[in-house]
Amino acid sequence: MATEPRAPSGATILNEDKRTYSVPEIAEILQISKSKAYELCKMSDFKTVNIGKAVRVSKKSFDSWLDGNIE
Repeated sequence: MATEPRAPSGATILNEDKRTYSVPEIAEILQISKSKAYELCKMSDFKTVNIGKAVRVSKKSFDSWLDGNIE
């Protein structure tokens, strides 16, 4: 059974086909703590979806926000 590649920190390597990021992935991309990433998700301009206790962030809106292209 093939396993998904892992980054050194243990987070899953980002896949270009993904439609969402998890909060730990956002934290890793921005090199901030998970708690700061959760705070950012609550106050930011990118789209989030809550699924039970899990928070997922729209990859498209996050990438646009990160690139400074929010309309």
